[in-house]
Amino acid sequence: VQLVESGGGLVQPGGSLRLSCTASGFSISSYAMRWYRQAPGKERDWVAGIGRIGPSTFYQDSVKGRFIISRDNAKNTVNLQMNSWKSDDTAVYYCSARSLTGTEYWGQGTQVTVSS
Repeated sequence: VQLVESGGGLVQPGGSLRLSCTASGFSISSYAMRWYRQAPGKERDWVAGIGRIGPSTFYQDSVKGRFIISRDNAKNTVNLQMNSWKSDDTAVYYCSARSLTGTEYWGQGTQVTVSS
């Protein structure tokens, strides 16, 4: 069972970046998927979530209107499109998969940093 995030890197203020999280060893179709982030010196915070049945999405207020979470169950992947990037968005981004029974899997994280 594994979740692997990709797509991290440098982003200019106002720019865009797309993160992906690909699962192996299980099907994400039975899991609610979430993105979290952890900035230096801060706790890990929830950023966005999407239900098992795609259309239900949820966002932290600070990213609402800028970030878009989506899932492709056929590709076993969840994505996070990040637009209108701000320096406060700099963090390590993690994806998680949570089942109805509470089982949760985590990825190793991908760093996204604002570029000057």
